Amino acid sequence: MPTSVTATEAKNRLGQVLERSQREPVFIEKAGRPYSVVISSERYAQLLRAEQMPAVSGHDAGAAFYEKYKDWVDEQNRRFETHGLWNEPFRTW
Repeated sequence: MPTSVTATEAKNRLGQVLERSQREPVFIEKAGRPYSVVISSERYAQLLRAEQMPAVSGHDAGAAFYEKYKDWVDEQNRRFETHGLWNEPFRTW
């Protein structure tokens, strides 16, 4: 379970919060609600690298999946066209 401290606790025990943040994120609450998160500099660098990576759009991912599993996808589509959905009578919508 993530560690969560109040803003006052974080202020009074900053050294402990910093040590804990090296192992896991520490959530700081203000007025009973999540307000900030303290993370290690290593984790922050990982997040920055992940943000800078080019995102693969859903269309590209779908096309890559189809190329890799073309035969299987075509067979599933053929079965659907021939037989429909196996549980169609049980669907409520």
